[in-house]
Amino acid sequence: MKTICLYFEIHQITHLKRYRFFDIGTDHYYYDDYENDRSINEIAERSYMPALNALQEMIEKNGKYFKVAFSLSGVGMEQLELHAPQVLEKLQQLNNTGCVEFLAEPYSHGLASLVNEASFKDEVMRQCTKIEEYFGKKPTVLRNSSLIYSDDIGNDVANMGFIGMLTEGAKHVLGWKSPHYVYHCALNPKLKLLLRDVNLSDDISLRFSNSDWDGYPLFADNYMNRIAAFPEEEQVINIFMELSALGIAQPLSSNILEFMKALPQCAKDRGITFSTPSEICKKIKSVGEVNVPDTLSWVDEERDVSSWLGNPMQREAFNKLYSVADRVRIANDPRINQDWDYLQASNNFRFMTTKPSNVGLDRGIYSSPFDAFTNYMNILGDFITRVNDLYPTDVDNDQLESLLTTIKNQDEEIEMKDKEIVRLQAKIEKIEKEAEKQHGEKPAKAAPAKKAAAKPAVKKAPAKKAPAKKTTKAEPTEEKKD
Repeated sequence: MKTICLYFEIHQITHLKRYRFFDIGTDHYYYDDYENDRSINEIAERSYMPALNALQEMIEKNGKYFKVAFSLSGVGMEQLELHAPQVLEKLQQLNNTGCVEFLAEPYSHGLASLVNEASFKDEVMRQCTKIEEYFGKKPTVLRNSSLIYSDDIGNDVANMGFIGMLTEGAKHVLGWKSPHYVYHCALNPKLKLLLRDVNLSDDISLRFSNSDWDGYPLFADNYMNRIAAFPEEEQVINIFMELSALGIAQPLSSNILEFMKALPQCAKDRGITFSTPSEICKKIKSVGEVNVPDTLSWVDEERDVSSWLGNPMQREAFNKLYSVADRVRIANDPRINQDWDYLQASNNFRFMTTKPSNVGLDRGIYSSPFDAFTNYMNILGDFITRVNDLYPTDVDNDQLESLLTTIKNQDEEIEMKDKEIVRLQAKIEKIEKEAEKQHGEKPAKAAPAKKAAAKPAVKKAPAKKAPAKKTTKAEPTEEKKD
């Protein structure tokens, strides 16, 4: 039986402000708050909320039959918290249906997996924690930024404990193979791979409203007929895209949501089900490994990382940023960490691309790739200065890590001793209360004896004064005279 794995990415760009050379060292705030607020509210209104409402309607109408998966970047969630919390609330409502799965991904939506394993792992773990806080479930399947994958990255992900990973079903990787099977990582068979069907995904996300496309107009029944026509042994159909495709890339006026709403019934009529990524990884066995020695992604025709690292400007910015990766991780300063997350976001490097692309690229405030590079490098120069100011630059990373580890261990030891002091104080107070209680009970029983002993003492006082009165017996004669 064929099953569809429908997945949506939710990531929000954090726009950097115009930052000039003379701002370095004087201005440590790098973001365009107005543009961030404007853009995310526009996307929430035009895409996120209508699309999520449609998906909720599909779940309610079809019960447990329809299922869907999402991933959210940490920086995207932070922007939603600030400017469009209704989107997160709607996702929580969808989560309560039991038909939704949330995947792990790097917190910054960055490229750390290409260069720094420790930073990559740290980001993924932080994002898992945030997802669990919001939705009560710890992700078991990972989706890297822009579906970036290689054998080495897959091995790292498997070692983190994930059971599966999403990536691109690129032709140059698959060759004669079909993306409609479950595969596994060449370096670690424990990690299963779900490969995106490029044509079926892009028919919705890129071509749906294009009247010049041969497949226009696209109807839900024809779409499902294509899936049903695949060979019987091809059981897994992975349709992955950005959620903003529903409403932004494909405007609501194109009836994209009506198309989506019709999919579950058309699938049911043809005996096709819907499954989440973890369900597929648990139920369906791998048919073999996929060898990916060179990194791939879902961006551009090349399906590689050249959109971010294809020219010297991008590589210079990338290398300079990650030159302080270990120092940032070791220092663990809250404000530095937040800026680090935003500066890692992959869109910062894509704005510098000089590649022609079939997908329109909005560079925002930048007039050219060089303009994007210059602005980013100015910000990066200030950021790196702040990182180096935290600790002396003549202390190398190994020494710094050793020093901070010692400090951390001392802090933990102090914390343990503080807890022991509190425990002992509580124990002492308890003993003192018990002693007071026992001491209070004994005097109550001995009280009558004390009162009896007190009475003779009162009688003795006049007896001592009596002899004094006897020595002045002559004086009463004077009183009589008076």
